[in-house]
Amino acid sequence: MTKHDEIKQQLLERRDNLVQRMHRISKKMQRTDGPLSQDFAEQATERENEEVLGALGEAGRLELSKINRTLARIDADDYGLCQECGEEIPDARLKILPYAEHCINCAEKQDS
Repeated sequence: MTKHDEIKQQLLERRDNLVQRMHRISKKMQRTDGPLSQDFAEQATERENEEVLGALGEAGRLELSKINRTLARIDADDYGLCQECGEEIPDARLKILPYAEHCINCAEKQDS
């Protein structure tokens, strides 16, 4: 068992949950429950809901991408190393931000 197995398991579970959630969002966006309401006020509400679902779907896709990149780095035994400088990312940072690709110093440089 490697030191990153716990994080990998958490990411796999999160990925499964996201895939299920995105599937539900996709079904709602395809209007499987019927056409828009005849009532204009209700249509406005339905459109707003679609916008929210679209934003949630996009956020889910971005998170899935991060999870998949992180899982690939774990499998390649490259996880926990800064993608910029190659230094080890502290475990405390990885626990809080499992998708972290950069050490704190390099992340701060990118943000400034």
